Amino acid sequence: MMLTVYGIPNCDTVKKARVWLGDKGQDFAFHDFRKDGLNAEMVTRWLAQVPMDKLLNKRGTSWRKIPGADKANEDAAHLIALMVKTPTLVKRPVMEAGGQVTVGFTDEVMALWS
Repeated sequence: MMLTVYGIPNCDTVKKARVWLGDKGQDFAFHDFRKDGLNAEMVTRWLAQVPMDKLLNKRGTSWRKIPGADKANEDAAHLIALMVKTPTLVKRPVMEAGGQVTVGFTDEVMALWS
């Protein structure tokens, strides 16, 4: 089962995860949201494993730049479309392998992917 790390390369948390995986000798593929894209199918697949409030980053500068009317609309399809349009709204990294999805880079995530 191939592990895929999704994110943007200049994100500090993504950098830490990639270095950690490399140091452990873990094979993984890196999917850059900006170069490789993000689509609704991917986001929907992740949302089957993790809740919206864990995947959608409402604390970052990307969210603050979203117009108020878009922020007020809590419809899942609308929020998925926002993440596809602005991939930096996705908390990073998203790591996926064998149907398992994690978001962020915490001790629990590290234990899972060890």
